[in-house]
Amino acid sequence: MREGALAASPERKGAFNSGMKEPVTAILIFAHGSAVPEANQSVARLAAEVSRRAHYPAGCAFLELAQPDLATAVADFVASGIRRIVLIPYFLSMGVHVRQDLPRLVEQQRASFPEVEILMGQSLESYPGMVEVVLNRVKETLPSGGNF
Repeated sequence: MREGALAASPERKGAFNSGMKEPVTAILIFAHGSAVPEANQSVARLAAEVSRRAHYPAGCAFLELAQPDLATAVADFVASGIRRIVLIPYFLSMGVHVRQDLPRLVEQQRASFPEVEILMGQSLESYPGMVEVVLNRVKETLPSGGNF
């Protein structure tokens, strides 16, 4: 299995909902990708932690410069029995990749796997918790720890 493709198998608690109509669900974190392997590995570690906390399989995919790409990650999930994918764009702003590239790529996957529900969440840009994240980084950076 490629690194980042699946952080957990669908047999994990919460992945199968026996007796319920909810499809077998996985979480996919979609990032830009980097020529720096450590940057891509940090996204894979994030997916592993998301999987651990959510009790669902989770993985990552990359737009460019890294693997797996979206098509490969989706195919891997589908091959493992996943029937619903919650895709979260791991981008800080609604730039061209999130507004144009990602919707086009998701539509291609929906056409390739019509039996799979692919839900696309919002990028991190509008998430209210981002202010707190930035302020925490400011506090870490200031010698006094910041007083705000």
